Amino acid sequence: MPNPNYKNALAHPIFQYIRNASTELQLDTYVIGGFVRDFLLKRGEAKDIDVVAVGSGIALAKKVAELLPHKPKVKVFKTYGTAMLRFKDIEVEFVGARKESYREDSRNPIVENGTLQDDQNRRDFTINALALSLNTETYGDLLDPFNGLKDLDKKIIRTPLEPGITYSDDPLRMMRAIRFATQLNFKIEKDSLEAISLHKERIKIITKERIVEELHKILMAPVPSIGFLLLEKTGLLPFISPELMALKGIDEVEGQRHKDNFYHTLEVVDNIAENTDNLWLRWAALLHDIGKAPTKKFSKKVGWTFHGHEFIGSKMVFKLFKRLKMPLNDKMKFVQKMVLMSSRPIVIASGVTDSAVRRLVFDAGDYIEDLMTLCEADITTKNPKRFKKYHNNFKIVRQKIVDVEERDHVRNFQPPVSGALIMETFNLKPCKEIGLIKDAIKEAILEGEIPNEYEAAFTFMLTKGEALGLSKMN
Repeated sequence: MPNPNYKNALAHPIFQYIRNASTELQLDTYVIGGFVRDFLLKRGEAKDIDVVAVGSGIALAKKVAELLPHKPKVKVFKTYGTAMLRFKDIEVEFVGARKESYREDSRNPIVENGTLQDDQNRRDFTINALALSLNTETYGDLLDPFNGLKDLDKKIIRTPLEPGITYSDDPLRMMRAIRFATQLNFKIEKDSLEAISLHKERIKIITKERIVEELHKILMAPVPSIGFLLLEKTGLLPFISPELMALKGIDEVEGQRHKDNFYHTLEVVDNIAENTDNLWLRWAALLHDIGKAPTKKFSKKVGWTFHGHEFIGSKMVFKLFKRLKMPLNDKMKFVQKMVLMSSRPIVIASGVTDSAVRRLVFDAGDYIEDLMTLCEADITTKNPKRFKKYHNNFKIVRQKIVDVEERDHVRNFQPPVSGALIMETFNLKPCKEIGLIKDAIKEAILEGEIPNEYEAAFTFMLTKGEALGLSKMN
């Protein structure tokens, strides 16, 4: 049976230039990996292309750049024998076909020149070993030595070679298997899944940065829980986030139980994934309850409690980010803030007062919408009446936020009376009384005792100053 022709995949004009360059250099050339996989899955426009040449990928890249009208700059990575250029909306990476061998203590391979078959053998999964010929005589033909097309059809993640070898050689592939299963909603083939569990400790040789890169992709998938359930099932999760693992399980004392906070957390992450593509808000959903494990206590009077879990959790965010070598910057502070405030809207939802809403808006600032999105995702009750009641309560809170903000303008609050004016009014040098007056004005506005306006705040300042024994200058 003749090999079907997949020329439609090669509609982008870059492929004609690669074919012409290959012909001039007399190189056999193929497009391989994610581009082919995603075309066959109809996943939309590609943003990058991997091209493998049986020979020098760097030489091919330079020849393609020479033929292109705009003569793009070629980035060369000699250490890896690869080169990259950009054409219109696509980034193209060129590499020479190679075979690889590994040392036990490193995922960085010893590389030798090889054939196309060698190159396909080194690929992580059968669906990523698919290649399309860019050679004139066989242009558009599919090369599928491991039945990757069949695995695509059956929605299976499977390694080309024995999975134990594939994962032991490069343990990052264990994370990639779970990431692809999550992104594509595929199943990991039985032997491949078992091999991950057998080789899970090998993940220790992978840099934290590479692990986090895969975690980000799992978190940004349509249903992130698929990946985190697989991380837990295979035993990888304790090496990555013991904080999440500590949430797993249900304790029972005197017939009283608490919910399994691990599975609850995954429900919250899936819920929030339906409403936001903000990676760091998804991280906040993942970590919003991590403080519950260290704060869990049982009381005969009230049952299970998790007092202060938001505060403890926000501190744990810093430790987790630091351990995983994630950015200790505003992104982390955002996640900390969301975790710290994650129960605030829930607490006020049952009794919505203006002052409580003002304080919520004041403390959340520009992140009030993100906080509300997180709290609504936190509703995982299976009781339809409670589910409806909780969502209705949050609708009331949301409307109250709009009303209070329009009237009182407390978001990113700046006091109507400045410290400089207080000093001038009472002829003061820097002292604690200035801070006391400013705090008193802020509290009065948040409590609704005075409007957020200059005249009212100035009059209040005079009264507070007098109570502190200060005299107004004439």
